[in-house]
Amino acid sequence: MSRPLRSMVFTALAACCGAALAAPADKAPQGQLPDWAVPQSYQLAFKVDPAQKDFSGTTTIKVKLTRASDHVWLDGSELKVSKVTVTDARGKSQPGKYVSVEPKAGVVRVDFGRTLQPQEITLAIEYTAPLNAQLQGLYKVAAKGKPYTITQMEPISARFAFPGFDQPGFKTPFDISLTVPASQTAVANTKQVKETPAGDGWKTVTFAQTVPLPTYLVAFAVGPWDIAAGPDIAPDTYRAKPLQLRGIAASGEAHRMQHVLSETPSIIHALENYYGFGYPFDKLDLLAAPDFSAGAMENPGLVTFRDWLLLLDKDSPAKNVRSSFNVNAHELAHMWSGDTVTLNWWNDIWLNEAFATWMQQKVTMEVHPEYRADLDRVDGAQMAMANDSLVSARKIRQPITGNGDIETAFDGITYEKGASVIGMFENYVGEKTFQKGMRAYIQKHKFGNAVADDLVSAIATAAGKGDAFKHAFNSFLNQTGVPYIATKVEQKDGKTVLHLSQSRYLPVGSTGDAQRIWGVPVCVRYGTDANGKDGASSSKVACEMLDKTSGTMVLAGASKSTWVMPNANASGYYRFSLDKPALGSLVGQVGKLSDAEQLAYADAVNASFQHGELDAGDVLTALQPLTTSKTREVATAPLDQIQWIYQNIASTDAQRARLAGWIKAAYLPRLQQLGYQRKAGESESHSLLRSTLAGSLALDFKLPEARAALLKQGEAALKPGADGRLNLAAADPDLLGDALGVAVQQHGKSAVDALMAELPKTSDPALRNGMLEGMAMAQDPAVLEQVRDFSLTKPVKVGEMARLLKEGRDTPAQRDALWQWFTAHYQPILERTGSFAGGRLPSLAGKDGCSKAEVDRLQAFFQPRLKDAAGVDRGLAQTSEKIQLCSALKEKQDASAILR
Repeated sequence: MSRPLRSMVFTALAACCGAALAAPADKAPQGQLPDWAVPQSYQLAFKVDPAQKDFSGTTTIKVKLTRASDHVWLDGSELKVSKVTVTDARGKSQPGKYVSVEPKAGVVRVDFGRTLQPQEITLAIEYTAPLNAQLQGLYKVAAKGKPYTITQMEPISARFAFPGFDQPGFKTPFDISLTVPASQTAVANTKQVKETPAGDGWKTVTFAQTVPLPTYLVAFAVGPWDIAAGPDIAPDTYRAKPLQLRGIAASGEAHRMQHVLSETPSIIHALENYYGFGYPFDKLDLLAAPDFSAGAMENPGLVTFRDWLLLLDKDSPAKNVRSSFNVNAHELAHMWSGDTVTLNWWNDIWLNEAFATWMQQKVTMEVHPEYRADLDRVDGAQMAMANDSLVSARKIRQPITGNGDIETAFDGITYEKGASVIGMFENYVGEKTFQKGMRAYIQKHKFGNAVADDLVSAIATAAGKGDAFKHAFNSFLNQTGVPYIATKVEQKDGKTVLHLSQSRYLPVGSTGDAQRIWGVPVCVRYGTDANGKDGASSSKVACEMLDKTSGTMVLAGASKSTWVMPNANASGYYRFSLDKPALGSLVGQVGKLSDAEQLAYADAVNASFQHGELDAGDVLTALQPLTTSKTREVATAPLDQIQWIYQNIASTDAQRARLAGWIKAAYLPRLQQLGYQRKAGESESHSLLRSTLAGSLALDFKLPEARAALLKQGEAALKPGADGRLNLAAADPDLLGDALGVAVQQHGKSAVDALMAELPKTSDPALRNGMLEGMAMAQDPAVLEQVRDFSLTKPVKVGEMARLLKEGRDTPAQRDALWQWFTAHYQPILERTGSFAGGRLPSLAGKDGCSKAEVDRLQAFFQPRLKDAAGVDRGLAQTSEKIQLCSALKEKQDASAILR
């Protein structure tokens, strides 16, 4: 949480002004700053030594006043301002006064000392500030004992680094200069244009002026960085000059960036080809941050990442290699949607994140089709629907009522729901038509700002569609919830007619109103009399816009006993009902569905279970056919649902044995065929399947065969060598965390002690992640408490802390122990993470709860603490509702059905 800005006494007003002016009549803005003062440009000059606790800066802003005023409103947090100079359009300067009005929100007022008429003025503000300790603004980290400073300005943390108009609608050019120790390397959004000595062991590095940017995209870094040259990205149809590409990492680490640098040109070319114009900035640096609050950040010219996403080698986990490409593609997609065209206000953050998620999936399918981004899209939509089923869910275009709404807008609704809705309407109008609309949108708003209507109108125009299309698209943007599509087949007048109806999907125990209408492009697959390959029955797809409570479509050529898959190609953001008769007719056709449709089928089974239409026995029967799929994502789709039943409903040894036996029969032979070590030349998909199955079978379902294999690797990894260091390379890189987890469960404190001693000696982020995951899987209450205490210590980076706190919640007793620890250590947790993770605090304490008592204690603890950090209120509402729904479903289900 941000520390309160201390009240300061500043330079007195000039004698010519007489007595100090009374406080302005307008009140401090809540959210958006007023639009009568508009920044035109910034000059940012910083003096930064990463070895120190503080930095200093001078921010010079040209501001256009469109009405007479004696003050201007800005954003600034924890800035100790020593001098303010106000210069009018005629060049007359006099001191101003910097007043912290809302320290917690970071709202400040600069008083001019006189009333100025509409004109362009210049504000020069000199200040010092602490290097942030919560990974926000300009913050300090260490790698191998060396200090570094990096920026993370999004969403509203630029105010910790410099005073300004900290909101996305204000885009201006920035001139950045950094005075740093002579031995240090400085990088920023643009190319370096000058370096000059600054006396006494310092130098000043000056960078080219940026194109217009909002404050949240300003980026720079200082430290003993290691720089690796990547291949220049060759010119193409849309870009006449080569693009400089570099990798930046902590000292001695940049050589590990060659893989990601080699992949980057293909991403840039794919994006340029789609959008129809070249990369819009003067260079491209990818920086591996030693600690980071987000996964990555799309700063133009200087994209920052968690280091494990960029530091790769031949032994890196397959999930890291694949995630590296996907995240890089996501961030680079932002260069067009988000950086070139920027949202006007945070209620439209989906214009950035949803489009980058959707575009990343298109790029990945083009460059690495084997990564199956088409299935990632379906999986992401299903995760979003789980959240969107809550009454407390956000809208995609959520009104912003305060900083908490901004902080919590970066969630699955914005990213995955938004991307799925985009994909649904792209499928509806056609890819080429949608691309035409996107190109027109980007060109019209290039280097400016946009709102949702701009994008929706561009697509509607390209598609030749009018208000009905806009209404349908907006029905998903401007209201919460998941459409629930019910279908019924009828033979009428020699035709097969499909009756459709829609309502809001609500799980058992929900207090929501099911009466809601969207404009849903419904596409269904159905069986026909025609034969396909090898004489197998064929199918067709029919689509209809359902924008009323009910509707119909004719299934041309359908067989008399046709089956219906109500979400063809899984292209729709909706769930469909599966009562037992409908399930029975579809379950036999599962093998005829595409991989994406099989994932939608699995979600429908889960949705019907949570809706109270299916019991645990039905689920086991319905999901079993998926386990034989050759596609990893489909074959493993049942695991989470079976685990939930195992953890929350199975109450006897016989019931747990039945579920474990189901899992063993379905998956253990496949895992044993894969083996527990990566084979030369095997695909990443095999490595990922091994990791998923081994972790689930050994740790979730406790199968002895899997545990024994992982224990052997974990014990080998924990065995110290002649140098006293652990032999972490003894475990398969994809299984390291799970193998260490089994060893920690088997050996308890001795294993955890060894890992705690090793962690500070290890800089490799993949090895660190494995060790943290292993420690988190401890089961002994005393050892778990030791691990949780360790999460608050210096050897654990701020961004790593959550890895140590996410496990140990399977039983009520374990959740009680976590609760006691969390409430006893709430203040240090808040101090470490509160400024960027307020919305996650209730989930950290209450995740996986499944009883009314757990809701009650969560509410009792957090209600008096809602203002401790931005977003706590929304996090509390959603975590509480999830626990309530879990409890209601648990009471609804009959555990004896497991044995049926």
